[in-house]
Amino acid sequence: MKESITTEEATKTAIVMPFFQILGYDVFNPMEFNPEFTADVGIKKGEKVDYAILSEGKPVILIECKGITQTLTKHDSQLFRYFGTTTSKFSILTNGIEYKFFTDLEETNKMDVTPFFTFNILDLRDIHIAEIAKFRKSTFDVDNITSTASELKYLSAFKSYLSTQFDLPSEKFVKFMVNEIYDGVKTKSTIEKFTPIIHKGLKQLINEQVNDKLNAALKSTDDNKSNTPIVKEEIIEEIESSDGIVTTNEELESYAVVRVALRDDVDPERIFYRDNKSYFNIMLDDNIRKWILRVYFEKNRNFIVLNDAPKDKERTIIEFVKPLDILDSKDIIIKTTKQFL
Repeated sequence: MKESITTEEATKTAIVMPFFQILGYDVFNPMEFNPEFTADVGIKKGEKVDYAILSEGKPVILIECKGITQTLTKHDSQLFRYFGTTTSKFSILTNGIEYKFFTDLEETNKMDVTPFFTFNILDLRDIHIAEIAKFRKSTFDVDNITSTASELKYLSAFKSYLSTQFDLPSEKFVKFMVNEIYDGVKTKSTIEKFTPIIHKGLKQLINEQVNDKLNAALKSTDDNKSNTPIVKEEIIEEIESSDGIVTTNEELESYAVVRVALRDDVDPERIFYRDNKSYFNIMLDDNIRKWILRVYFEKNRNFIVLNDAPKDKERTIIEFVKPLDILDSKDIIIKTTKQFL
């Protein structure tokens, strides 16, 4: 529905209210889920927050909503004002897609500037779901959430920082790493020299760890398949063919993930790949007529197309963020492959 939602009210009705309904709240009961809740701010009277979740008549969670096309950063101060005028311990800022959870870790009864928990509903991970579950009506416990909020906040900040450095290491980060591995004089040219080395090293480290986990998964098959070949170490290197097609690390990781998904049903040695300029083909028995799925890495999205229907029929398309996410589609990948066995 995202493309058809153009207003803040539509965002609330189509996405935000159903989200909290899934968490167990009666969104049509104003004694539990109160819309347009009055939150007087200083000399301003009658200031209203979009929703307040109530417990025993008192607000425990404030929810401020914005339109689905709006970014959230510029709206934090408005929710900040609301937080200090109520008994609420938590506040949520959302545009229906992104959700930011705030509390008062830094100073009691004063909302923190940065959220302790953030997630994007289009990119949910297991760790996000576990934290969201704490806010279900049936299990909501202020003390329990508060006790873990600090760790969650700084863990998220740490992961975000490292993720940024992996993509584009800052000069400060490079200097720190150079101090650990280089005994010579740290001049500006030295830092410039080491920047691409550290960038490449970080990428290789991640690829090697992914490769190790995939190899371990392949080794963990039952005793009847104890001779299952492991994924070769070469998959961490990009491959360029004579026709200019570059087989990337991500494509090779996708291939390895599909082998893992099929390991209990098909000998991994029967799974092959062929790279094309527009997509990455994974097939059975190196036979293009037995292609299982095609992997697409595009600028704005990544997705697979399964060969689960004739060419003139609609085939299943599944989006993913990282190659390992393809494993979530294990069942349909197995089903698609079995038609060629």
